[in-house]
Amino acid sequence: ECLLRDADILLHGYRADALERLGFGVNERRSMNPSLIDVCLNAYGWSGPWQNRRGFDSLVQMSSGIADAGMLCKGADKPTPLPVQALDHATGYLMVASAIRLLAQRLSDGSGGSARLSLARTAKLLIEQGPGTSDALSAEDEQDQGLIVEQTPWGPAHRLHAPLKITGTPMQWALPATELGSHRAQWW
Repeated sequence: ECLLRDADILLHGYRADALERLGFGVNERRSMNPSLIDVCLNAYGWSGPWQNRRGFDSLVQMSSGIADAGMLCKGADKPTPLPVQALDHATGYLMVASAIRLLAQRLSDGSGGSARLSLARTAKLLIEQGPGTSDALSAEDEQDQGLIVEQTPWGPAHRLHAPLKITGTPMQWALPATELGSHRAQWW
């Protein structure tokens, strides 16, 4: 409860009924922290018969028709999901975009807000776009790399330039890239 009261953003991927059953439903969260940015992910959506069903990217690819479309596209004899967890990645970007939009809203009017996303909705959006027909991305070259060389456990490295810039918010890092587990986990 203390963490929730002081939180700026709650980003979670619990099933639709999970927090409610723990006593932290939408109304309770809003009551504890009216300015909370609450961004929620649920595998199969927020209504309908599968809203409380456990799920993850691979299952949603199989149950949404993506793996069937992959099978047809590849001429395979079995369902062929995407070679990456694309629904996780895409929905993660949408969750971050939602959090940023809600933070901007809170800066202008002081209100909290919420966004509800699902892997199933991302799958629907992906299916509606159909197969890609654009040219492949070009290979990385020196223009993609930053000028500063960082020393890493893997040797000297350049960071890639950010794909966008936001005025007044330069990208910066206090620490160089390093191996997983290099620092003790802690609350900041």
